[in-house]
Amino acid sequence: MKKTNLWHVAIMSMGLLFASCQKSPVNEAEDPLNETVSREGLDEAADLESASVKVFATGLNNPRGLKFGPDGHLYVAEGGVGGSNSTIGICDQVPFPVGPFTGSPTGGRISRINKHGVRHTVTDNLPSAKGNEISGGSIIGVADVAFVGHQMYALLAAGGCAHGVPSIPNAVIKVKPNGNWHIVANLSNWFKNNPAADPDEGDFDPDGGPQSMISVGFNLYVMEANSGQLLKVSPWGHISRVVDISAAVGHIVPTTVAFNGHFIFGNLGIFPIVDGSSSLYRLKYSGEVDEIATGFSTIMGVCFDRWGRIYVLQNTTGNPFPTPGTGSIIRINHFGQRKTIATGLTLPTGMTFGPDGKLYVSNVGFGPAAIGGGEILQISLRRSHDEW
Repeated sequence: MKKTNLWHVAIMSMGLLFASCQKSPVNEAEDPLNETVSREGLDEAADLESASVKVFATGLNNPRGLKFGPDGHLYVAEGGVGGSNSTIGICDQVPFPVGPFTGSPTGGRISRINKHGVRHTVTDNLPSAKGNEISGGSIIGVADVAFVGHQMYALLAAGGCAHGVPSIPNAVIKVKPNGNWHIVANLSNWFKNNPAADPDEGDFDPDGGPQSMISVGFNLYVMEANSGQLLKVSPWGHISRVVDISAAVGHIVPTTVAFNGHFIFGNLGIFPIVDGSSSLYRLKYSGEVDEIATGFSTIMGVCFDRWGRIYVLQNTTGNPFPTPGTGSIIRINHFGQRKTIATGLTLPTGMTFGPDGKLYVSNVGFGPAAIGGGEILQISLRRSHDEW
């Protein structure tokens, strides 16, 4: 079965229709994820009494990656509402049926949400693009946000000529408190000049598919899903490749990256969805990529709590196509045991921990209902017998 960029194709095929945390370094020899854990026994470990879920904020447009800022507010990247500008005949397009895209230099948005769940627009003057209407029309825009100190950065995924926005590339941008922004690193140019080893020609995006972004120290790290690369971006805009994931493990569509002394990332897998075909991977100090946990489905978020336990956000489970109400969060403790923390999520796309120790999840992250109907869930975790 051909491996395909599920983020694009799966959304389109249904017509229904990017987070991470940083923790202290973990020694490879002591890492519980050194031992690959199968999906068997997941239901036996489930204990939904360990968490309570409520809607924290509403009114978002295709919410994606999200982070808490140094001011204590939650910042959410939004795909936005799409656009109508076509660049057919001007530049290379994303292949049918995903493309061609139509876009707009505005429509993508970043929202700030206060502790009461009230949303405020930081800026809506960012690119947004919509895929082929025949296939349902997926929307991309701002993929993620991250902070270096008090400075906010955002990751643009709808820029570039292939998305109908030739005036603004896919990029890492610096965003001021008043919403003004400027480009720090031009990712579209970098992707074109630095191709990955094993891209999927049937679903190749000339401007790339940046999906998630975290800060580690004073640098930003960007996960690009379409061709499979992890990039390092300095605050002054220097771009370098950390690892070509496609060269190491093939075209797996890596979607999210976290850091706990190692870079940990998850992938969506093949399409149609094969339940349990997604995995967690680790970038070792040697530069090698190894698979550390298997048996997941459509991973869209990876996060660590203050005890170093790992949380995995699944967009869809038990179905060959993206299906509302089947998303879930799985926790892996220090013994490699898994527990289901939350189920019944609707096409979730991002996850982060708040300073209050609660999980915050972008829900209704794509699809027709996601324009104005996107929401943020707050998940309160209770202590349980498998704390470690």
